[in-house]
Amino acid sequence: MLSSYWMDIPNYYIDNVIMTSLTLINAYQKFIEKLKNFDGFPSLLLRLYLAPIFIMAGYGKMQFINPEVTGLANFLTSPDIIAWFGNAQWGLGLPFPALLANIATWTEFFGGWLLLIGLFTRLLSIPLMFTMIVAASTVHIDNGWFAITPTNPDTSPAKMLTWLGVDNAQASLENSEATGTRLEAMRNLLEDNGNTEWLYENGAIVVLNNGIEFASTYFIMLLALFFIGAGRFTSIDHYLYNHYQRKAKQSLYN
Repeated sequence: MLSSYWMDIPNYYIDNVIMTSLTLINAYQKFIEKLKNFDGFPSLLLRLYLAPIFIMAGYGKMQFINPEVTGLANFLTSPDIIAWFGNAQWGLGLPFPALLANIATWTEFFGGWLLLIGLFTRLLSIPLMFTMIVAASTVHIDNGWFAITPTNPDTSPAKMLTWLGVDNAQASLENSEATGTRLEAMRNLLEDNGNTEWLYENGAIVVLNNGIEFASTYFIMLLALFFIGAGRFTSIDHYLYNHYQRKAKQSLYN
């Protein structure tokens, strides 16, 4: 019956469907071709997102806010950060803490500026990814995934993981429920004893969990930049590449 159904359809209907489909496919292919002219913008947005984060991370480790330090010494890592790098009891316990702390600081600060203009992007993404791995594995890993604790287990991403049978997901939901109870208690205390209109004027209160979420997100974004580069037309890397390509071709023909 199905074959007879198709036989009853006039040929010009079938031809119109085929021609329309081919036209749409052709239009889609042309659209994709034109999109290549704008493929540098995703990289640009990644760089614009990441650059201020790393610039300020490095800046915060320097000594610019110390009024007793002047000149080029401002660019050196703060003694408190160096102590944290070297102390095995309450810090990272790394060897050569002054050297490693300054390398990390300069990588973040100067690397952030280079990300902003799109210079040496692939090369820079490697040490920056390494700093994210160190941060996640030494500072945040014990706190789990979330940077800010979800307080509603019904909307927590961990709920989806319970559907997949992930063991720790249920514990995360229980923690969300307990945190929600504490947060509600805080709100009640503020309602009874504080000026909530002023206290909440700049945003609601949350519970900081300090997990690996942000470090992992930055790592993934840097990994994307490592593979796709700084972006066509939107980075110095692009124009340097084209410049050396032209020089290479000229030397080849000369």
